[in-house]
Amino acid sequence: MSSDTFFGPDFDALQAQDPDIAAVLLSELERQRHGLQLIASENFTSPAVLTALGSTLSNKYAEGYPGKRYYGGCEEVDKAELIGIERAKALFGAEHANLQPHSGASANIAVYQAFTKPGDTVLAMSLPHGGHLTHGSKVNFSGKWFNIVSYGVRADNELIDYDELRDLALENAPRMICTGATAYPSLIDFERVRAICDEVGAIMWVDAAHFIGLVAGKAIPSPVPYADVVSFTTHKVLRGPRGGMIVSKAEHAAAIDKAVFPGMQGGPIMSAVAAKAIALKECATPEYQEYAKNVISNCQVLASGLEEHGMRAVSGGTQTHLALIDIRSTGISGKIADERCGLSGITLNKNAIPYDPESPAVTSGIRVGSAATTTQGMGAPEMVQIASLIARAIKDGGEPAKAAEIRSDVYELTARFPVYPR
Repeated sequence: MSSDTFFGPDFDALQAQDPDIAAVLLSELERQRHGLQLIASENFTSPAVLTALGSTLSNKYAEGYPGKRYYGGCEEVDKAELIGIERAKALFGAEHANLQPHSGASANIAVYQAFTKPGDTVLAMSLPHGGHLTHGSKVNFSGKWFNIVSYGVRADNELIDYDELRDLALENAPRMICTGATAYPSLIDFERVRAICDEVGAIMWVDAAHFIGLVAGKAIPSPVPYADVVSFTTHKVLRGPRGGMIVSKAEHAAAIDKAVFPGMQGGPIMSAVAAKAIALKECATPEYQEYAKNVISNCQVLASGLEEHGMRAVSGGTQTHLALIDIRSTGISGKIADERCGLSGITLNKNAIPYDPESPAVTSGIRVGSAATTTQGMGAPEMVQIASLIARAIKDGGEPAKAAEIRSDVYELTARFPVYPR
């Protein structure tokens, strides 16, 4: 492969200049093409998004905001950012938008900085029950700088315990309450959380990193009408470049913008800002709305298929793009299942389940997502097949010969739904 690959005619020059990195680009393209990508945090961007990421906008330093930069020559990048801001506000019905955060974690840092000071109390979802590192992990800035009070899910149905959340809010009088998670497959009752926030005078923050693409596609309810601030990533179901974004009520606009710059980072990555704008336009189409609905239905079929193979879907299934699967019935840990699936050409991740008896490094579960495979055009029949492939990999993927057989079947499936075809 050379210039006939997805990378275009400039790839020949890269191969001549730096064959080592060129080889990595090619091998990663082949990995994405031939394997099953089931990481719930991943997706395939459009060629248009990738074009913006590799554009001349990468060359421009643009500290500040449109019309108020600290560098000259920003008149063109200003246009890209303003287009993206207006698209974000229109897509989500938001009063204010900031496209500059480099990542979801960066966006979350900005939210903390805008509304709290070190030592303040923040309610956030427990990590073992699906929360994120920035929701209070002791090894993360959030757990080191703030008094994090964690809430979780009920033992009987594995859904958020809103009674516990309210009790903790009344007891601890938090400055801010965060909802949102990385491994919670059900919908969140934003209206109920808003009522709790109002009762205790707390800022309502929704970390929508995982599900914001489903909101953009009008497939699930939006947190924007209820929340003071919503942070999210742009590279999951939203199908944009790797990066973060924040939308908020107008009254918080100045605080959010100051927290992002100069409070949290310097110059934005303008190529990424432009790529975010492209993704937002793509999300506003009927085709994307259909895609978002298919992501959910595909994940539901996948979760049901895994249950038919003797595994258990946490909280009874999924209402989103991800499913959390308790695999203790297989006698295999999440760690080993992750490894065996990897050897079989299936990329997913080990994941703790609520009240997990195993350590976070081992786990009793796996997490699967349907965003990437749905982008490829796969549907319910393929989800049934994928569930069977996962079950086979967990059972037999530790044997090299059987892993090779499964990998061959994976390649056969993905060949029918090529990623970035030549």
